[in-house]
Amino acid sequence: MKEEIEKAAKVLQNGGIILYPTDTIWGLGCDPGNVEAVKKIVTLKKRSNSKSFIVLVHSNPLLNRYVRHIPDICYDLMDMTERPLTIVYPEGQYVANDVLGPDGSIAVRMTKDPFCSGLMNKTRFGLLSTSANLSGTEHPRNLEDVPDEIRQNVDYIVNLQLTNPAAKPSQIIKIGLNNEIQIIRH
Repeated sequence: MKEEIEKAAKVLQNGGIILYPTDTIWGLGCDPGNVEAVKKIVTLKKRSNSKSFIVLVHSNPLLNRYVRHIPDICYDLMDMTERPLTIVYPEGQYVANDVLGPDGSIAVRMTKDPFCSGLMNKTRFGLLSTSANLSGTEHPRNLEDVPDEIRQNVDYIVNLQLTNPAAKPSQIIKIGLNNEIQIIRH
């Protein structure tokens, strides 16, 4: 795993995009602050610019880097969840504009996945994460399900397997400035 972390980190630090196993499904990733890399993913997925992305973090310091204000309820939600949970926070910062929602919100998931955590330790930044599919199509359950069009146009394919191949995409909950909760994906 260490060698894969080294290779993927080098690609990300040079502005590239990777195809990698996340804590949930196969994903496309890049430095969320790299405008050109984010645009490349938007183009590759044939995705609308109005759709935001998820940023993976592995620590509270990284969470605090990308989220301007973290409502207290979010820590309780992260502690209580039994499966991966993406929280949409009211205000994001220090990422490319295409990462944010139209209202300036940012979707962030705290991950404990060993590869993703190791990669973030190495690069010292979070990891943009989006399913490795063309927009509007089913998310891939394994690498063989990733469309050739995507596999042929990334800068690096991580040579690891999903730690939980039966995993589903994360739950998504949006938190308002006054702790309002809206369930986006269950």
